[in-house]
Amino acid sequence: MPHRAIPLAEKIFHGFESYIRSFNTYTELAPLYFKERNWAATQLNHKQRLRLYKDLLFQLVEEFRKMLGDDADKREIWTLIRQHYQELIAERPDIELAETFFNSVIRKAYPGMSSDEELMYLMEGHSSCEIFSTAELLNSYPSSMGLDPIIRKILDDYDFGAPFMDKEADIQFLIQSVKEVILTRYNPGPETTTQILKSVFYRNKAAYLIGRTYLGHKWMPFIIPILHGPKGVFVDTLIFDPNIMSSLFSFTRSYFMVRAEIPSQVVAFLSSVIPHKKTHELYNAIGFNKHGKTLFYRDFLLHLAQSKDQFVIAPGIKGMVMTVFTLPSFNVVFKLIKDHFEPPKNMTRQEVREKYKLVSLHDRVGRMADTHEFEYFKIPLDRLSPELLQELKNTTNSLLKSEGKHLIIKHLYSERRMTPLNLYLENCSTEEGNQVAEDYGRAILQLAQANIFPGDMMTKNFGLTRQKRVIFYDYDEIEFLTDMNFRAKPKAETYAQIYASEPWYDIAKNDVFPEDFRRWMIGRSDLKEHFLSYHQNLFDPEHWKKIQQRILKGELIHAFPYPDEIRFRPEEKV
Repeated sequence: MPHRAIPLAEKIFHGFESYIRSFNTYTELAPLYFKERNWAATQLNHKQRLRLYKDLLFQLVEEFRKMLGDDADKREIWTLIRQHYQELIAERPDIELAETFFNSVIRKAYPGMSSDEELMYLMEGHSSCEIFSTAELLNSYPSSMGLDPIIRKILDDYDFGAPFMDKEADIQFLIQSVKEVILTRYNPGPETTTQILKSVFYRNKAAYLIGRTYLGHKWMPFIIPILHGPKGVFVDTLIFDPNIMSSLFSFTRSYFMVRAEIPSQVVAFLSSVIPHKKTHELYNAIGFNKHGKTLFYRDFLLHLAQSKDQFVIAPGIKGMVMTVFTLPSFNVVFKLIKDHFEPPKNMTRQEVREKYKLVSLHDRVGRMADTHEFEYFKIPLDRLSPELLQELKNTTNSLLKSEGKHLIIKHLYSERRMTPLNLYLENCSTEEGNQVAEDYGRAILQLAQANIFPGDMMTKNFGLTRQKRVIFYDYDEIEFLTDMNFRAKPKAETYAQIYASEPWYDIAKNDVFPEDFRRWMIGRSDLKEHFLSYHQNLFDPEHWKKIQQRILKGELIHAFPYPDEIRFRPEEKV
């Protein structure tokens, strides 16, 4: 049997090498498309890289199963495969990704297996990744150079493939921002230095430089967004606000395209810049979401071991499609697709899964929550509240399997826990409610600009992050905006039409009447009038049609992940 394990281990290893090569190929196309302002190719390239892992894994596992034959569920062969695989990956600078790749293969090739710490890399198979010299990772600028030369050198060091629209103006904007925000509070000394990652972060129509300056005995992080408009490349702003920087790397945004020869080093630097983000969130942000999922699961296991509270039904109105539960001490919800949907829902479980897949491949524009999909998820039975266990049996029994002291859930999604918008609006002040209601409308319109129509836009389907940002998280009715037909309601003219108990006009499946939104979008009387006045466009069919037309013409409508008021040239279009 040992001689069989070696070629099988090599098969997985070569599959991983192929994945990394292809991942890097897609990533390296991002600066080219930015240079060309080829936004359609940018979007397609992003989706192709997202699909890469599963597509490659599916093909590899099919070949692997044939090589394994009847040994697919024999632990001894898998133990030997793991031993040989460990030898193959031991010296790789991306060893953590190689471990996760092995986990993916074994989960797909070993039928019905839940997590197994003897066969899988549930915890790291290495003490840590070697810390390499930062010279290869960073560009450094000592304070002795002077502020003006530093800014000029930074812009000279990064080639965006196209001329600047007005480089001198950009330099002066940056100098002025540093003076206003930093030099009014701190005096640079000999120890002051600025570091910027050599790798540029690309997403949608923007490129980002991520850096930090050592000043006042601490590191002060910053981000410089670069845009490429019709007149050339330009610096859009300089971000020092930690909340805005955190939002740039939010679980509600698409992954960056960024070259990371040693992913752990890039993540370590990002962690120093955005310290409140968990490691798994940062791996997600740079496109290694499968390893992010591995790290999330490790966090979950460690939290389970260190906590005693029970899983409970998540607060809020129970959904018609999903059963949702949470562990109060862990900031995540777990969502299972129900066995049966009550009318008027008439979709299948597979159709719901397709909606979640659509979201995973789409630009989330900071308004849809990222999810991790799990199969054969293991939870100790004694940690489930009786009410939750009964609810799971009543609504998702086909997904459940008991295995000793554990409940195995055959399929679920994990998602960041947020405050349901409907619950928040019940108890907040009028001022707080108005601000959140405004953002609720903005969220819907920004999703529309990304070609997403949420379908069911009731407040119970939205949540609030800790920064009070409104996020959509119920995906079973989403559609592409361009597939919808926005209409004004016909005016009743006859007595029969005026008093008809049912609509007297034809309504097709994808017809939408925006004026009807007024009736149910915000219920609180002290908030409703302000909301209706602030978001008049929401109720105008022509506004929705104009967004459709822009998308159908091939326009990528850029969603700025920071406020307009901090932009150097807020009037400048991209």
